[in-house]
Amino acid sequence: MPKIVFLPHDELCPEGAAVEAADGESVLDVALRNGIGIEHACEKVCACTTCHVYVREGYDSLDEINDNEDDMLDKAWGLDPDSRLGCQARVKGEDLVVEIPKYTINMVKENH
Repeated sequence: MPKIVFLPHDELCPEGAAVEAADGESVLDVALRNGIGIEHACEKVCACTTCHVYVREGYDSLDEINDNEDDMLDKAWGLDPDSRLGCQARVKGEDLVVEIPKYTINMVKENH
C-alpha cells in the first residue's frame, strides 16, 4: 500500500506524518482521514484553491492536471512547479511526499 509523507506544518501537523493511502484516494482525503485538517472550502469539487499542496516526491506518478485544476491553480498562493490541488491529486501506486503551504487564499478558515 502506498504511503504519503506529509512534511511538518506548524499548524496542521507540526511533527509531520507518514500514513498509508489507497490507490485512487485523493491526497486531501488521506490527510483528512489522518487528522491533518487541510482546508477544503469548496467541499472537494475543484472550485477553489484552499487544498493546494506541493507534491515534492512522486509527482510524476499522479494523473496529469486537467484544464479545470490548472485554471484553479493559477489562483493559488505560492504556486510552484510541484503544485497540485489535494482534492484532485490521486494516489497511483507510488509513495508521495507532500508539503502543505503555509498560507491559502482564504481569509477565514472553514473549520470542517
